[in-house]
Amino acid sequence: MSTQADKKDIRLIAIDMDGTLLNSEHVIPEENKQAIKEAEAKGVHVVISTGRTLMTCRELVEPLKLSSYLVTANGSEIWDSNFQLIERDLLHPDHVQMMWDLKNRYETDYWASTVDKVWRGEFPERIHDHEWLKFGFEIHDDDVREEVLNTLKTNGHLEITNSSPTNIEVNAAGINKAAALAKVAERIGCTMDNVMSLGDSLNDMAMIQEAGLGIAMGNAQEVVKEAADWITAPNTEHGVAKAIQHWVLSK
Repeated sequence: MSTQADKKDIRLIAIDMDGTLLNSEHVIPEENKQAIKEAEAKGVHVVISTGRTLMTCRELVEPLKLSSYLVTANGSEIWDSNFQLIERDLLHPDHVQMMWDLKNRYETDYWASTVDKVWRGEFPERIHDHEWLKFGFEIHDDDVREEVLNTLKTNGHLEITNSSPTNIEVNAAGINKAAALAKVAERIGCTMDNVMSLGDSLNDMAMIQEAGLGIAMGNAQEVVKEAADWITAPNTEHGVAKAIQHWVLSK
């Protein structure tokens, strides 16, 4: 690691959930909990930055009793420590309709998140009556996934990532974890140069690239590892705790 990285003044740690903070059983290892607690005791802000909505992450996040912000739905929402909404950016319903039609054309699995529900296996008839955060495709056929991805890329109003090699996640253009974290950093009086981010998938790529210190998990997708400044242990070996220990607690 470079001398420049060794001198980073880490004031905010941003942590992805699935494949990062959570182990393969989708629970937070005690080692990670302890490292987060010790980092906060040192005055470092710890922000969970996840593709999940508040509905699907609150049960896991709330017991951590974090004193900082929470970023959900790949940056579409920012919440304060009391789970009060600070900011929200939505997908246009016309784009949701387009993706629903695309899903039907290729007969893919899907999920879609509105502000109050995660839709799977059913879909509202009146798309414009809902506020949409994210649309996701689950496609195990590489050729079909590539075709869907290429179609989505022709639309200039979408932010396209993934949270696993077999899915595609879509938010409104410009909405990603890095953009949300930049707003959080400003609120706490620092910049992205003071941020250490940890993740494993393409929806973590922006925050890994734009943070002062971007860390990929040992289980991360290869392209994410290539973009990172440092690689920690896998999520099954509490890599989050090891990274916090190395870069924050031992300083």
